[in-house]
Amino acid sequence: MNKTLLKILMFGLLILFIISPFAALASLMLVILIAAFFFLLGDVFQAIIGGDTDPKNS
Repeated sequence: MNKTLLKILMFGLLILFIISPFAALASLMLVILIAAFFFLLGDVFQAIIGGDTDPKNS
């Protein structure tokens, strides 16, 4: 679950970097945002269905 919370925090920071007025390489950041969204969605879905998101226990 900590991994999921960390990814949510990183996703929020990524959104802040994209919408900031001084964001360089904004188009590349949008591609990274889309990839991060899919990874975050997978982890949240895994946490909801009760799967183990911690790689050291798998």
